[in-house]
Parts: sequence; structure tokens; C-alpha cells
Amino acid sequence: VLLLTLPVVAIAHAELCKPDAQNAFKVRLSIKTALGDNAYAWDANEEYLFKAMVAFAMRRYSSKSTTQISNVLLCNVTDRVSFWFVVTDSSENVTTVPGTEVEAAIRMNRNRINSAFLLSDKTLQFLKITSTLSPPVEPSTPVWLIVFGVVLCLIVAGIIFLIVTGIQQHKKKNKESTEREKLEEKGEVTVTVENGIPCETLDLKAGHFNGVFAADDERFTSL
Repeated sequence: VLLLTLPVVAIAHAELCKPDAQNAFKVRLSIKTALGDNAYAWDANEEYLFKAMVAFAMRRYSSKSTTQISNVLLCNVTDRVSFWFVVTDSSENVTTVPGTEVEAAIRMNRNRINSAFLLSDKTLQFLKITSTLSPPVEPSTPVWLIVFGVVLCLIVAGIIFLIVTGIQQHKKKNKESTEREKLEEKGEVTVTVENGIPCETLDLKAGHFNGVFAADDERFTSL
């Protein structure tokens, strides 16, 4: 009886799990692309893990403990790591679970399945099941507050720069004024700037000799 039953079961499973069969899903893995030199080989152990993860997803989705690893069937496994799978009904094991339920279970537990194989939605693809995008991470501080803080810092930095520059210019002018006063007290000739043009300051104590009249003084000698 067992010898006759096994071929019948194998034929039934082959009818349930085949490309484009009802409630069947194709899976494609890119292990080498994702892990490079750390890529692992896809073997019977990895297939067992996949079946276990699908059974886990079904049990977690339906909140029932009826789905077993034996209810997950794989077929048409290729060397480039692609295959088809179906989930059979646990009570009879001759019919498949509706594809909508399998899809919902996979989408609900997608991150757990990816983590088990060290892959992502791009390297572990369920071709008929759309990827579940994780919600965008919102910053703890609002964006407008960050922009306001940056603008405020720039304004404060500009004000500080103007104050420091004004103080330095004021000190420089005071220093130049002090040096000029010291030179005038000593009676030294200094060069002043009037309207942007340097002018020579006369020494009132020593007088100033005009060379224009030097020749006339030499012609008219005293008697």
C-alpha cells in the first residue's frame, strides 16, 4: 500500500507545484550579487530553511499552528537559484492555500524572511508579490527647525564679524591718531593725507626755504 501511495502523492505534488500553476509563486535569489565572496551555496539545507520560513509566515499570519514545513512544496529549482513554491492545505495536503493568503503572509513577514537568508527585497524576489517598503524614517527634529537654526547661526556669525571688524578699525584709527600727535609734539615733519593725497606738513619752528628765489639773492649782492 505504501509503495502504491508514494507515487500517487508525488504525482499529486507535481501537479500542485509547477510553473504558472494555480496559487504558485516564483522566487529568484541573487546570493552572489548580495554577498560576493561570502556567498553561500544553495542546497537542501537552504531549501529546508526556506520552507520553514514560509511555514512560519503562514502560521504567524493566520494565528494557527496547522501549517507544517511539509505543506510547503518546491519545484523547478535551477542552479541560478530560482524555483516555484506552493503551500498546500494542511488538512488534506492535496489542495493549495489561496494565493492571496500566501501573498499576505509573505508581505507581513518579508523582513524576517530576508534576514534569514541575509538578503533584501532586491536580491530575494517573490516575482508575483510586490515588495513591502518600510516607512520612511522621520527625523526627531522638524526640518523647518533645523533650517531656522542654520539661518540664525549665520546671522549671529555675521553680526559678530561686523562687531569685531569695527572694533579693530576703531583701535587702528586711535593708534594712528596717537602716533601723529606724538610726532607733532616733537616738531618733526610728518606727511599728512588730505583728500587722499599725501601733503608735506611745514615745520613752523625751522621755517621753510623756497628755492625759486635763490638765484635772485645771489645776483643782488650787498654794497
